[in-house]
Amino acid sequence: METLIFANASELATGAAGFVAARAQEAIATRGRFDVALSGGSTPLSAYAQLAAPPLRDSVDWQQVHIFWSDERCVPPDDAQSNYAAAKAALLDHVAIPQANIHRMRGELPPAQAAEDYRQQLAEHFHTPAFPIFDLILLGLGTDGHTASLFPGSAALRTGEVPVTENYVSSLESWRLTFTLPLINSARKVAFLVSGAGKAAMVSEVLTPGGRPLPAKAVNPHSGGLTWLLDTDAAASLPS
Repeated sequence: METLIFANASELATGAAGFVAARAQEAIATRGRFDVALSGGSTPLSAYAQLAAPPLRDSVDWQQVHIFWSDERCVPPDDAQSNYAAAKAALLDHVAIPQANIHRMRGELPPAQAAEDYRQQLAEHFHTPAFPIFDLILLGLGTDGHTASLFPGSAALRTGEVPVTENYVSSLESWRLTFTLPLINSARKVAFLVSGAGKAAMVSEVLTPGGRPLPAKAVNPHSGGLTWLLDTDAAASLPS
């Protein structure tokens, strides 16, 4: 595991965008394509905007990039709460990526059907019925320790047989679609993007051994490729 700390949220966005671009270049050079799962949230969106602008935009062969999502709200794709819609506005509308390379979760479908649809999309793209291996999965962190849409105490945490599942979040009274822990932990690289003083206590708790069994603590990719990208506010409670 590595931890990268940036002076402020703006520098975090720039650093995270560079991190994604470097992973894309590496994957395309090695395997001919880059399979990445995006996260929702304001911190990743700032990074996407940086990635969509020169010079980083021009450093990536977008024809060989395939974009997925690690979670989604059960809403239509044009809804203001849609992670897809947010990424489309910040990134996808500004890069030369083929439409066929954008693999969105169909949140407008009934939750169980939407989860099955995404499992099928993954199986067809990766040519495996098991857990695909992403080049990079981006994640955020909630103040309750959730990541993707794996909330504390929710049923999705106990789902180990499928890569994607529907998950009812009682605290929000809403359905979500989410990658499961076995899928996340199969990735070559996983990166948390976290900013703000409001996340500092949770960052410290997740990165301190022991304690509560928080969802974010269970992210431990088999490859060992785990990176935390933080601004100084989010890192404030970590040991110096």
